Formats: sequence, structure tokens, C-alpha cells
Amino acid sequence: MESTHITKAVAYCRVSSQKQVTEGNGLESQRARIEEYAKIRGYDLVEIFKDDITGATAGRPAMKAMLAFLKSKREPHIVIVDDVTRLARSMATHIALREKIKAAGGILKSPSLEFGDDSDSQLIEHLLASVSQHQRQKISETTKNRMRGRMLNGYYTYRSPIGYKYQSVSGEGKVLKRDEPVASLIAEVFEGYASGRFQGPAEIMRYLEVHPAWPDTRRNHMTIERVIELLNRPLYAGMIDAPDHGIHMREGKHEALISFGTYTRVQERLNGKPKLLTRIDTSMDFPLRGFVECADCGNSITSCWSQGRNEKFPYYICQTRGCPSKGKSIRRDTMEGEFADLLKQLRPTPELYQLASELFRDLWDARLKSSESSRAHLIAEAARVDSQVTTLVDRIVNADSPTLIAAYEERLRALEIQKAEMRAKVADCGRPLRDFDSAYRTTMEFLENPQKLWFSNRLEDKRAVLKLAFESRIVYHRDTGYRTAVASIPFRIFNDLEENSGFESDDSEMVPGRGLEPPRPCERQHLKLVRLPIPPSGHVELVR
Repeated sequence: MESTHITKAVAYCRVSSQKQVTEGNGLESQRARIEEYAKIRGYDLVEIFKDDITGATAGRPAMKAMLAFLKSKREPHIVIVDDVTRLARSMATHIALREKIKAAGGILKSPSLEFGDDSDSQLIEHLLASVSQHQRQKISETTKNRMRGRMLNGYYTYRSPIGYKYQSVSGEGKVLKRDEPVASLIAEVFEGYASGRFQGPAEIMRYLEVHPAWPDTRRNHMTIERVIELLNRPLYAGMIDAPDHGIHMREGKHEALISFGTYTRVQERLNGKPKLLTRIDTSMDFPLRGFVECADCGNSITSCWSQGRNEKFPYYICQTRGCPSKGKSIRRDTMEGEFADLLKQLRPTPELYQLASELFRDLWDARLKSSESSRAHLIAEAARVDSQVTTLVDRIVNADSPTLIAAYEERLRALEIQKAEMRAKVADCGRPLRDFDSAYRTTMEFLENPQKLWFSNRLEDKRAVLKLAFESRIVYHRDTGYRTAVASIPFRIFNDLEENSGFESDDSEMVPGRGLEPPRPCERQHLKLVRLPIPPSGHVELVR
């Protein structure tokens, strides 16, 4: 197609990323060269199209707009690009775009290259396009190799995740640092989920949505899927994990927000089954919703507000199809009042509470004394795993079967995770998260009177009681009330102590180990509790 009489022209400019638009002047430099070229050739530059996307793909927004513009015009237009690399960075993409531009009525021109239809011009054009493709591929390979090398040294190289920000450190380059207060909030979420404070990702999502410290941006908007993604990041435990680069659970140089033990417990909980069902519509109106099962069908009892003549009334109700209790409501005050009585039965006597306090302190001291032998065992186990990792790496280097290499790499990943767990256990062995008095005060206040937390005005406190006081969900019958509930381990310990020591709670309705018949007065007078020294194993025995 002759272009001597064509005066209308459009310009196409491209850089590889949005960052180059904001921090560089590549687009403006291309525009200036194209305008100069158009002026010298006498072209009337009617439109300029700009892209900020890789040259490896043909489906670019500005390129599509330019092709649509050319097709809408009745006369041919000159299409000016600064350089062949601006058109494409792939041989196949270059050829495809050349044909599309030609079909749309465009004639390609450049101040750096003479596009022609003869064989010599096409050879030069294709050679330059091939070199451009090679440069892109080489840059990509170099970037990946440098990223992998930096991650092998323990430095994260991707975009900083929420809770961290990059800071320049002398001699180290950009290193991840804590970004407060979000970093502490993420640590709270991990610790809360590991301990059972949060029963599932839905609770964490709601907690973060209303927390004032959580950034209110589109990037940080949380869904259940994004919460799970956050909980699955070993980066917060101080580890670098990049399977695409062949790096598995390598200790990072950045500060960890949580311990690796906490991360492991979180993974175990994510793969387990919650005992307290989490519902989006759980509220202060019905805190027992999702935790109480119907005795007739075994499904969760739901709740509702019933409209009376002048006001609404709250009820718990089973709505399971085919259940004998379906549609038969239970007054909220009745079910929650009986639940408070159930908590009252768990409350130990003052004498038993004092005894347990002393026993727990002895157990605490015994565990601390035995930690040194445990630490030596863990160090030996970590050395054994490290030896297996070295052996497996040698096998991968010598293997030539892709299937065998994949199997070795999977096994290597598992060993790297195990090694990281061992390192974390060695670091934490003999170092309690808090001193006995701090842990004792928080824990024993709840064990002394679980009703106190239940009568709180916060939904989180009420839900915490459900998780901490009972081993699993409890069963309720609309006529007879709560069935026998399985208390959590601390309260079962109190019950066992009561049976073995002779202490009895006036509030307790649980059947003691010796039966319903109370001891004779003479027996109560001669009962004596003997506290034996606590052995290193932590085992406690109570005798008369």
C-alpha cells in the first residue's frame, strides 16, 4: 500500500508496567520522538494510544482501542511506533499485530526502523523482533534467578504482605519490617485461632471488618477465602516458602509475627472440624445459636423472634424437617438460664480451688525442670532431619526421571517443614510465653467462676465460654433440659480431684465416682489429702 499521499497518523506508545508510568518518563519520551518524526514527514498526528503492559501479549487495552479506531475510519492511517520493541516483545505477537494493523488499514512506520514488504526489510524486522523476544526472556530469567538467590539468603522478594512494609537496611537492601498496628493485629488473629478464641475464618473476617486498626481499602477487604489465605502464609512465622523457585520453609531474615508452633497449630485447626459452628447471623440476641443440639434429631437448634400482640419475643427452636420437636419453641430465658445453672455446676469449691492452684504451680515448676532433657532430644532430632535433607538434595541432583524428581521434591518439602518445626520447638523449649502468675491469674479467674464471663455484655466473651467450658457441643431436650455435657479438661480435672480428695461442691449435680450415697460423718472426719512430690514427668497421683 502506497503511503506517499497519506497524511493522517496515529501514535502507539508502550511501557511494561504501571510503575514505569508513575516513576519514569518512557511514555513521554516515546511521544516526543514520534511527534518529531511526524512533523518531519508531514503527518497529521490525530490520536495517541498508550499502554502500560508487557509486550509479550497482544490483548492490550490501548492496542485494541487503536485497532478499533483504524477500522472505524474510511481512509488509511500511518501507525507510528518509537521502536520495534514497543510494538511487541514476542516474535509470534509481533507477526500477529503486524497483520491486524494491516487488516485495519494501518501502515506501520518508525523513526528507528524502515518497515518494508521486501525480503530484506522483513529479514531485518524479524531479526530485531527475535532479539527483542530474547531480551525479554533473558531479563525474566535474570530477575527470577536473582529473586531466588535473595530468597535463598532469607529475604522475601515479592510485594510486601499486609502487616509488613519494606525498609532499606544498610548492607542488606530492602527488608520486611513490622507495620504496626496491623502486625500486632495479625499476630492476635493467629494466636486467637490457634487457641480457639476464634472458631473459624468467618469469625476472623467479622472481627477484622469492624476493627479500627484494620486498613479500610479494597486491597485489604477480607473475605473468608482471603482469611484462609492469610492463615496459610508461613511468612508470618518468619519462614520463606516459594515452591515455584524450589525453596521450602527456609528461615527468613525478617522478624516473625508469630512462632512457628503457633503457625503449625493454625494449620492443624484449618484441617480439623470445629466444635462450635460459626454463623454469620450469630449475635448477642442468641449467643447459644450453633452450639446447642436438638436431643431428638441431633441438629443445631436455631432461633427466632416471635411477634406478639404488642412486642416481639425471643425463642430457640428446632427447624429440622421430620424432627418431633420441629417448630416447638423454647423461651430464650429458659434455655440460657438453664445454661447458666450448668456453668454453676462446674464451679469448684474454695478448698478444691486452693488445692488445684498449688498443684498447678508444682506442675509448672516440674515442666520447667524437665525442659532441658527435652531440649537435648529435640536438638538431636533436628540434626537427624537435617541429615535426611542433605541426603535427599544429593538424590535430586543425581536423578534424571521427572517423576522421581517430583517425588523427591515433595518429600524434601515435608522434611523442611519438619526441620522448621524442630527449630521452633528448640527455641521455645524451656521458655514459657508468660510467667506463671500472669498465666495463672487469667486462667484461674475463668475456672473459678465461668458464669462471670458468660454474664458479660460482649458476644466474644459469651462465645469464649462455649469453647473453653465444654469439650463439644451440648444437647438440649425441650422437656427435660440439658443432657449430660462433657466438660473441658480443666473442669474434668477439678471433678477428678473432688472424687479423690473428698471435697464436694454444694452446687455440683454430677454423680461422684463412689456413687450417690454420701460418706458417713465418721468417714469425712478421717479423710486426709496427701500431696506427693511432683515427678519430672508431670504425673500427679492423689491418695487417701
